[in-house]
Amino acid sequence: MGLFGNLFSKTKATKKEKNSVPWIALERMEQLDEIIQKSNEKPQLLFKHSTTCGISRMVLNIFSDNYSAENVVDAYFLDLHAHRAISDEAAQRLGVMHQSPQLIVIKNEQVTYHASHGAITETTLQELL
Repeated sequence: MGLFGNLFSKTKATKKEKNSVPWIALERMEQLDEIIQKSNEKPQLLFKHSTTCGISRMVLNIFSDNYSAENVVDAYFLDLHAHRAISDEAAQRLGVMHQSPQLIVIKNEQVTYHASHGAITETTLQELL
């Protein structure tokens, strides 16, 4: 049928079902204490995202499409433009230089993994947890 046949045909091709990350919005400074404390019970994941950066959006989409750690971690989402002070505090407290996009995994009150940009898309969470 070809490209144009697929574009203009009346039958819709089935799309791959997207994974959904159960994000918890990181919007309050006090949540950093909670995240660090909760890391003693289960790994905590922090995804720092720039809402104005195309690369950050692309990495977020790829990460979300491949996410498979539901119920294994608590996944926090930090909008850097809305909450830059929280990002700066997280960088200082966790000892990880700020980058965007950035993925940080915390276990037992310690950063056990961090990556940024394209390295995030190559991250296999199951191996880290």
